[in-house]
Amino acid sequence: MTRWTLVLIGTLVLPNAAAAQIALAPHKAVYALKLVHTTGKQTARSVSGRIFYDFSGSVCQGYTLKFRQISDLALEGKSVLTDLRATSWEDGDAKGYRFSSENLTDNRVTETAEGRAERGSSAVDVTLSKPKRLALALPETIAFPSEQIRRVVEAARASKHTLVMPLFDGSETGEKVYDTFALIGKPIGPGHPPDDAAAKIPGLAKLTRWPVTISYFERGAKGKDAGDRTPSYVMSFELYENGVSRALVLDYPEFSVRGDLIALQMKKEKPCK
Repeated sequence: MTRWTLVLIGTLVLPNAAAAQIALAPHKAVYALKLVHTTGKQTARSVSGRIFYDFSGSVCQGYTLKFRQISDLALEGKSVLTDLRATSWEDGDAKGYRFSSENLTDNRVTETAEGRAERGSSAVDVTLSKPKRLALALPETIAFPSEQIRRVVEAARASKHTLVMPLFDGSETGEKVYDTFALIGKPIGPGHPPDDAAAKIPGLAKLTRWPVTISYFERGAKGKDAGDRTPSYVMSFELYENGVSRALVLDYPEFSVRGDLIALQMKKEKPCK
């Protein structure tokens, strides 16, 4: 999905029991997209669209995510409609991950991916069925998306301000690994209510949230110094300790987009047996 130049500083963190015990709340969220500014050669006149985020599950059942991002980008002289659809399931203890995605541009499929990943004792084994059959062996330090959020919350609770980890999410053609660098700001306590759909959820008013910025660096990009790289994209948001996000900003190479939380529904949690 998004760019600043940052130097990766920190220590890779292996999966741990503490992060696995952080409960992420099942919820549905809708974000309205709007252009913030442009920086590239092709001037974007406007961006409109929606992100639909449907998250369910628990530590004992695993986490299921249904995600869709529809964006209408108006450039000089033309309009481009993109539609990213993705579903995934992640084991509660981050040992397994299944994913499927389809990316459309102007209603034509441009990318597709489908596969699964299993964490072994010394590697993460990835098996792709789309766009082609392929087997990959990734380092055991690789994190999956829900695990990444849990570990950011864990770091925030421990008053840590940076967190570095490699991430595999099955995006694009299912082969990419990102080195991620998270910056965690000062906590925002319950006495500072938001001004969007999160304000209508009584349970969130009791929770702490943190401003978080995560830069995604493409691993293995040719011709780039591993110590000083430009991110492929950057995501900024405020993260509640139960995994709900608001005040989203997507920073792409040529423009930035804001995602305002316009609808939020907390789903009933199923207790672990």
